Amino acid sequence: MNKTTRHMAAGVAALALGFGALVALRQPAAPDLAPQVDYTLLDGRRANTATLRGKVVLVNFWATTCSICVKEMPQVMALHERFKARGYETLSVSMSYDPPSAVVDFAQSRHLPFSVAIDNTGAIARSFGGVQATPTSVLVNKRGEIVQRFVGAPDFEALHTLVDRLLAET
Repeated sequence: MNKTTRHMAAGVAALALGFGALVALRQPAAPDLAPQVDYTLLDGRRANTATLRGKVVLVNFWATTCSICVKEMPQVMALHERFKARGYETLSVSMSYDPPSAVVDFAQSRHLPFSVAIDNTGAIARSFGGVQATPTSVLVNKRGEIVQRFVGAPDFEALHTLVDRLLAET
């Protein structure tokens, strides 16, 4: 094999390795599954996120002291009302630093139409990736896979479209 042929062979081998690496990088990663975590609702009922499997769920972390959270809550409520009959659920989780009495007052005065949990130990926030910023929302599909995470208020028009698409999936 002459020098030119060896260089061409080395170049082809390098190209093949590079292409193989590119294909490996483009393989989709397995989706993250929503954690299974126990929680207590404002009405005292105990629940677990595993019971939400089979539904599209928005887990919304918020605080009564968060102005963006308070401002977005009517849109979270509208999203819930629009899709709840089709298997959509909202789990509203107040942060550990939020006084329970303030959460109860907020939920009652605004007639929140969905489940509200007080995360007084921070276990739910830790389970969902160490949520610290509010609002943070996590959208979960029917298979229990995390589809999208929103830090700050989401684009609700786009969120409506995504929820509609996820609900149509089998």
